[in-house]
Amino acid sequence: MASDLSFYSSWWGTSVTFVIVLSGVFFGGDAISGEFQNKTGYFMLPNPIRRSSVYVGKWLSAFIASTIILSVFTAITVGNGMYYFGLNIPYQFVESVFFAWFYLAAVLGFTFFFSSVFKSSSMSILVTTILFLFVFTLIQNLVAGLVQIEPWFILTYGAQIIGNVLVVPYPPPSSVLNLGPGAGDTLITYNVTIPEGLAIIGLYFIITAFLGLVLFERKDFT
Repeated sequence: MASDLSFYSSWWGTSVTFVIVLSGVFFGGDAISGEFQNKTGYFMLPNPIRRSSVYVGKWLSAFIASTIILSVFTAITVGNGMYYFGLNIPYQFVESVFFAWFYLAAVLGFTFFFSSVFKSSSMSILVTTILFLFVFTLIQNLVAGLVQIEPWFILTYGAQIIGNVLVVPYPPPSSVLNLGPGAGDTLITYNVTIPEGLAIIGLYFIITAFLGLVLFERKDFT
């Protein structure tokens, strides 16, 4: 490895979002839809328990469990970094860990929303997994490459701050690549800024978590 920062960028920056998505889907994919599919809500919710309390409790449980998985992966990354580079842990990695933890909250908010939409656990898990692993990335590339506008409305675009913060200097908001001689075709590459990325992640968490709660409170167990 050329430097400690390049190690953390290649090891952590390219795989942590995958770990977050899998953790979010595993712990939150059927958290709400399972109540409808297994009809467990019939036995739980007739008691004097608010649906909002059930929803928030399940979200916190999933968040804590996913945080443990993220912490284990962080410890493994730091352990490998210390093995190769000693105790020199770049501050950019600490920032990236914070961004990853924040992104985890948004992933769970989005996952709980789709878990509230469907009454089938397998369907909610499948749809959420496909969206995060394939659809969001495809839409992001199509919007940026073909339409040539910044995909600011895509959650995975905001999550790029997790890996970009490990690059020095931080990538510019946009860069133009000439694909041909002279004034030929050009390719514009967009890089989300840190404030913009935090705003995207935060809005996704607030909106999807709230919509998921509204759906859960209004849906019947039939």
